[in-house]
Amino acid sequence: MEETILDVRDLHTCYRTRLGETVHPVDGISLALNKGEVLGIAGESGCGKSTLALSLMGFYFPPLRFISGSIIIEDTDIMTLPYVRLRKDYLGKKIAYIPQSAMNALNPTGRVIGFFEDILTEHRKNTGRKQVRRIVEERFEMLRLPRRALNCYPNELSGGMKQRIIIAISTILDPDILIADEPTSALDVSSQRAAINMLLRLIKEGYVGSMIFITHELPLLRHVADNIMVMYAGKIMETGTMSDIIFNPIHPYSKALVSSIIVPEKGIKSISFPSIPGAPPNLKNRITGCRFADRCRYDTADCRLSDIPDREWNGRKYRCILDRRTLEGEYGNE
Repeated sequence: MEETILDVRDLHTCYRTRLGETVHPVDGISLALNKGEVLGIAGESGCGKSTLALSLMGFYFPPLRFISGSIIIEDTDIMTLPYVRLRKDYLGKKIAYIPQSAMNALNPTGRVIGFFEDILTEHRKNTGRKQVRRIVEERFEMLRLPRRALNCYPNELSGGMKQRIIIAISTILDPDILIADEPTSALDVSSQRAAINMLLRLIKEGYVGSMIFITHELPLLRHVADNIMVMYAGKIMETGTMSDIIFNPIHPYSKALVSSIIVPEKGIKSISFPSIPGAPPNLKNRITGCRFADRCRYDTADCRLSDIPDREWNGRKYRCILDRRTLEGEYGNE
């Protein structure tokens, strides 16, 4: 039986603006992450993916606020813990985070070894500098990173190297759960491959228990994820295995994302690719009904009447008023 190491139940978070407005980027998210699993979360920019990542880490700094729900790690709801204990016992050890735009996260005035010293001496008391260096050098050797980088300043490293250093820093305490927020978005193809291989190696070698990989590049998840959640306007639209979502999506939004993937083929410049009309809804407003209705070619009046519950079929979930047979009959072979 699979062991669940992260259980998120009906999580609601919001931003409060200086004008007193409330924005709801995470509006009732539930998910479960099993030991050894890589869960991909995909969706276009502004759908709430990064806010979900911050929320799962407990990073509720203004203007982000927690409303309700639970984030359970090892039978403990971390939202009930004081921040001092959360930081001491959970952050970095139980759950770790690779931030978006990670290449800009390193202090340019410090050497790379100093970042590792700060983390290890804070969380592992009585760890001296020599011991820190030995631990880090062993990790660098396993990840095929050059030891010389430890004495470098960030501006002496390439973008791809800085990204891999950030991955090493984020995982140096061997977390059970790693949340990677678009860790390859600013990299070229070869650097993307190196970063992804590094993350998968950490899981394979047992240094990281499980991972949530967040991206707006759906094709990447084919090479990374076991399961995928498609997110739109603060809600999860569909959940399934990687092959289900990539090769046989059910929800209209999932289908639209998959159909927009550009495949490098001869004559590609002459092909007109479908696009999703309109823009995501304003999350300052409370939305009744399906959040994708305004952009969906198959919406009906019933789509806007009330909140759409999840439907379940063959181990997967999708949030649509139409049943699977209707959806597949309407446009399953487009």
